[in-house]
Amino acid sequence: MRLAGGRAVEGEPGAAPLGAAVGVPGGPGGSHPPDRTQAILEATKQVAALLKSAGHPFALAGSVAAYAHGVPQSLQHDTDFAILREDAEAIAQDLEAAGIQVRVPPEDWLIKARSHGEEIDLIFELARHPVTRELLDRAHTLPVDSVRMPVLAPTDLVGSLLAAFSEHHCDFGAVLPIARTLREKIDWDLLRRENEGSPMPEAFLYLLERLNVIEPREPREATP
Repeated sequence: MRLAGGRAVEGEPGAAPLGAAVGVPGGPGGSHPPDRTQAILEATKQVAALLKSAGHPFALAGSVAAYAHGVPQSLQHDTDFAILREDAEAIAQDLEAAGIQVRVPPEDWLIKARSHGEEIDLIFELARHPVTRELLDRAHTLPVDSVRMPVLAPTDLVGSLLAAFSEHHCDFGAVLPIARTLREKIDWDLLRRENEGSPMPEAFLYLLERLNVIEPREPREATP
């Protein structure tokens, strides 16, 4: 197995199967938590604890971040962590030292890990926007199943979900309950400005207006 900076490169001949690392919960011979949501939470807590102890700045993102903010949902997908690109190599090494297998996918904006049988995405670009210290500094510290960790601020969280909309990925139904639950904590005027001219985010914002989730945008004054 070829290693890049101590990491297994996905797709290399002879690469070890995911979860094969000795002592990884959820791998062969390990024990799974009783349900998918709990498995994802256990993986989230393990990785967050390692990032915190190593002093790496990060923030929880994606559906698990929405869960941390109080959005009621059953977790079914991987955990996303926003990290700085310059920290990716050190984070990979720290996770591997703790027995968590890390791999480099073809995409150049994240690294992947696996914990408790669940996928972990460590992302340094959210919807083609680089993760910055300013973004991480705005994160809220919240409990995630009793472990406190930085979580993307509501406006940044929903902004990252809107920015990911495209002609090929446009699941309004997944983002609607997040926007509905967090609507009073979100700077909608900022999101409108950031997404002006982008058809899919603008369509979603219009949908929120029609569903009375947010107030309609003030009509522009007609020019004489």
